[in-house]
Formats: sequence, C-alpha cells, structure tokens
Amino acid sequence: MKHYALFFILSFPIIIIAQKNYGISPEFPYGQANPEAPEQIKDFESMIGICDCKSVVRKKDQSWADPINMTWTFKYIMNGMAIQDETIKEDGGHSGSIRQFIADSSKWYVHYYSSKGPTTSLPVWEGNKKDDKIVLYKEQKAPNGMEGNYRLTFYDMSNTGYKWIGEWVDTSEKIIYPTWKIACVRKK
Repeated sequence: MKHYALFFILSFPIIIIAQKNYGISPEFPYGQANPEAPEQIKDFESMIGICDCKSVVRKKDQSWADPINMTWTFKYIMNGMAIQDETIKEDGGHSGSIRQFIADSSKWYVHYYSSKGPTTSLPVWEGNKKDDKIVLYKEQKAPNGMEGNYRLTFYDMSNTGYKWIGEWVDTSEKIIYPTWKIACVRKK
C-alpha cells in the first residue's frame, strides 16, 4: 500500500504557485493590505500598528470607572486579506478580534474574544465604514428586555490615533447609552 500511495503522489505533476507575502515581515512588522483584498481592507489602515490607550468602562452604579492603560495593536493577517487586533490591559484583561470584510454582503464581520470571558462561540459584530467612522452592531437586549444593539464606533481616526466607543442603542437609535470608551495615541 505504501508503494501505491507513493506512485499515486508521483503520478501527478507538482504545481508551484508563486504568491507574494503580505504578512508580517522585518520591513512590514504589521503586514500589508493585499491588493487582491476588497478595497475596504484599508478602512482600518490608520489603526495598523501599536497605540497607547486609555480604556474607561461604566460601573454598576452608572458612574465611570478610573481609566485603565492598555496597548492596542492592529495588523494585517491571512496574507493581507483580514485584520487582527489585540489589546493588552494593565488590569490583566486582554482581548482581540479577527476582522474580515465580505464583499457579497458589503459588511465587516468582527469576531471578538477575551481572556475574561472565554467562550466556545465567538460573538460577532457586523457593519461598515460610514463617512469617517467605522460602525459595527450586534443584537443585544437592554437589561429591561428592550430590543436593541450594542454598537461599536471607531472615530477621529488618523495617523496619530483614534477613538472608540461602545454603546447600547435601541432599534431606532434614539436611545443611546455609552458603556465603554477608549482613546488611543499612536506609539508605533
């Protein structure tokens, strides 16, 4: 049987396809956008690299907690066809996401994971860039049962940094309740 398998493998020509590597390299430590990717791969371009950030969450009593220092790193992955980010927080909590733009639906899909809440199924936000903001949604009911979404928004994006806010919004987006804010300044 080993001879048959060897014969089977050797009876077909081996085709080698040259592929440019858009992944992490010494000259591109955060990878590069693949020109074959949907053009939206560049929506996060100004965030690629490392930023020093301040993260603030709302406490149970509805007041804002003290800011926590963190770094937020964005890089191209999957040969420049997707984006991964990772946060390292001073309080020991770490998280990240895999971000893929799917052209058929014209949306970003963001799969989130966290060291404080490991899960067998990753929550997914979806959305896209609107004007100068990236806005993503995930269905989430309010504590009182009202239908709505948890909305994530990147804004004030530039080569010097960006801001991010997490808010619960009702389905009409007339009720907006911010629960998490992050402000970032470029480090590398």
